[in-house]
Amino acid sequence: MDSEGDLRQLTSPALQAPQGLLASVREAIRGSQQDFTTGSLNRAIFMLAVPMVLEMAMESLFAVVDVFWVARLGSNAVATVGLTESMLTLVFSVAVGLGASTTAMVARRTGEKDREGAAVAAVQSILIGAGVAVFVGLAGMRWAPELLHLMGASSVVVNLGSTYTRIVFGGSASVLLLFLNNAIFRGAGDAAVAMRVLWLSNLINLLLDPLLIFGLGPFRGLGVTGAALATTTGRSAGVLYQFFLLARGTGRIRIRAAHLRVNLDVLLRLLRVSAGGILQFLVAHTSWIGLMRIVGMFGSAAIASYTIAIRIIIFIILPSWGLSNAAATLVGQNLGARQPERAERSVWKAGLYNMVFLGGVGLFFIFFAEPVVRLFSDDPAIVPLGATCLRMLNYGNVCYAYGMVMVQAFNGAGDTVTPTVLNMFCYWLWEIPLAYWLAVPGGMRAQGVFLSIPIAEATVAVAAILLFRRGEWKKKKI
Repeated sequence: MDSEGDLRQLTSPALQAPQGLLASVREAIRGSQQDFTTGSLNRAIFMLAVPMVLEMAMESLFAVVDVFWVARLGSNAVATVGLTESMLTLVFSVAVGLGASTTAMVARRTGEKDREGAAVAAVQSILIGAGVAVFVGLAGMRWAPELLHLMGASSVVVNLGSTYTRIVFGGSASVLLLFLNNAIFRGAGDAAVAMRVLWLSNLINLLLDPLLIFGLGPFRGLGVTGAALATTTGRSAGVLYQFFLLARGTGRIRIRAAHLRVNLDVLLRLLRVSAGGILQFLVAHTSWIGLMRIVGMFGSAAIASYTIAIRIIIFIILPSWGLSNAAATLVGQNLGARQPERAERSVWKAGLYNMVFLGGVGLFFIFFAEPVVRLFSDDPAIVPLGATCLRMLNYGNVCYAYGMVMVQAFNGAGDTVTPTVLNMFCYWLWEIPLAYWLAVPGGMRAQGVFLSIPIAEATVAVAAILLFRRGEWKKKKI
């Protein structure tokens, strides 16, 4: 890994020239037709990363916009959103885990120049996602109050937020399919298409949130329930647009009527790879539920502070997942093209660029944590604790940067087992016990939970780098 060389290329005159840079950005947003298994690796990363970063920025807006408006309703409303989103991480685990294996398989077939195989894999992924969505949606709608109680919500929060939780879980199909369809586009190299889908979804959510929450114009104010309706409507519109694009064809992938059937061999292979991916993200996301449960011991103000800080962190980290997803696509396509060394170089480069970005962002939030939290709430019980949480989380940004790229590199290769084992040790066996020990016996209360997060993420990053260097991921067949 030549870090100095990578940074020189990143700041080279060709990239700094305004006209050349703007032309490249326009091409990336419009949708580059470059073959990502040949040519300049820096250009390939740029063409994939720009739309993927913008895509993830749009995904993060869902979280931030809801809390921005809901915070005006008080700490109980924010707690409702925080607790429900913590439970919804189970759905996100399935979506992201299945999406990771979908990207890997579609990317591998694309690298092999097998467009028919890519389309078949895409359809099997959608079928699996739809089946899971039916089960999760019905269960969540039926037991919403009980689930909130289980998460430690007060009776006030349960009464206020049960309808919100029912709507969010009832619309889980929109969450799953939005992730899976965009994973298909990313695997095929159509990152700009995935980006435009989330632009549409977020625009609808941005418009509907204040209208439905506060009852502006002809709309009736629904409070926190309005936020659920706005987000579900925005995501559902995005899914419909995705299906339209997949049927029409994007130039890299198209689903025709002949593909709309169960292919048992491909479906089972996808399930086998997805099992590790789903478990991987299930472990990571359920650790957030565990942390939220510990934070909940210290009251609604602590939950609200934690929720606001986490939403801000999601907002700044999700764009970095764009770089990580670019690395995953490059790994999958280049392994398909039988170029493992090019795949490896793409990961080191993406990790370096991610570190530069997240490190700079982290410094900003460390110094301006309190003013940023005040954008969401001016409650004197929330602001100091939320600012403390935000600072502590940003201390781990450099570690997040490399850790997420390495994890996505394994997933892009179809090796979902290594990150799963890593997550089990670092989150369940290390982070959650550490959070409890610091918060309760250690007397740090909620701040102990906050501190456990960057410590655990540093552990993930170091272990992932060591495992990546071994190179076993290059031999994975999918």
